[in-house]
Amino acid sequence: MEKYICATLDLSKSLSNFSLEMTKCLELTNITEWNGKILKEREEKIREIALILAGQCIAILLYNLSQSQSANQTAMIQTRSWWDTTMQKHGYRKRQILTVGNVLFTLKLPYMVIKKSTKTTNKMSLQGFYPLLKWLGMSEGLTPLVWSTVAQYGAITSSFKAACTTLTGWGIDLSLKRIERLTYKFGQTGINLRQSKILNRQMGILPEGNILKDQRVVIAVDGGRSRIRINKKGRKNSKTKRHGFIGKWVEPKLFTIYVVDEQGKKINSSEIPIRNDGTYEGYKALLEILEAYLVDLGISQAKQVLLIGDGAEWIWIHIPPLLTRLGCPVETYQLFDFYHVTENIKVFADAAFNEEVQSKEWFIKVRKSLKKVKLNP
Repeated sequence: MEKYICATLDLSKSLSNFSLEMTKCLELTNITEWNGKILKEREEKIREIALILAGQCIAILLYNLSQSQSANQTAMIQTRSWWDTTMQKHGYRKRQILTVGNVLFTLKLPYMVIKKSTKTTNKMSLQGFYPLLKWLGMSEGLTPLVWSTVAQYGAITSSFKAACTTLTGWGIDLSLKRIERLTYKFGQTGINLRQSKILNRQMGILPEGNILKDQRVVIAVDGGRSRIRINKKGRKNSKTKRHGFIGKWVEPKLFTIYVVDEQGKKINSSEIPIRNDGTYEGYKALLEILEAYLVDLGISQAKQVLLIGDGAEWIWIHIPPLLTRLGCPVETYQLFDFYHVTENIKVFADAAFNEEVQSKEWFIKVRKSLKKVKLNP
């Protein structure tokens, strides 16, 4: 059951409640009875109180934003592609929004609608959206931080049930079904945005960005191995009420684009985030995705580019020509990644030496030498 905390929309009151609850948590009572379990419970309570205060502050921020005429006008402009002359203003509607700390608040917002007739009944139905929520990525009734956090744990945990437990601990109390739906929708939204960039690139209208301007860029490409579920055809199992499935091993093709500083250390910031993506659809699909990313980031304006990959032929046959076509700088280099090189050296060592001790000693020696090699372009 979802349990929410109503927003006060009053900073002084929220700070007062926070101070009162936190003071209780900081009291040192019955110290002789303390142990690790009690301390952990105290930590969890402090975290809960802090998250509630954060949620109350975010609620105030979004309420003030909803009352801003400038913000609402900007929302109308930014969402213009979502409505046309057949859509019209339909007054104001209330919409509940959930933020961190399980804080729930209500906004009264302008609402746009379009009349559509259903094929079966010929009756008119109203379909619409809130421009402000569409603009800020909150159409699902969640703040962007909450939705992205739900999608993150929904994707990386072993099950949606595990994600539900983890999210509850971080002040996001949602039902299992809602977590599942939000995770899949978040992923589909990302795929749709990616596909839009690919189509724009194919039509020659994708604008070139400048994020990679004067940067040292690394493009790492590799193939992976994962198992996917394929549902069996036919009726659901009478006992489990589910379709059976088979597990199939497939190779996703993956890439990472990131920037390094002069010491070769990765840079990962809001201005220059690390990009990861991939596909199950083969190398041709990956090339389309990679090209859209590189154009969007402005690879032609980079200072240096380093392509890293294993020995897979498709990487070295197709990606270097792509980089040339996109106008990569003269200082563009290619490198086999260290892990795959040493993996092959180990295979050679095992075949070249009869004794395991000799094989291991030779491998360690060569590996160390390889690691110390400095390449002079």
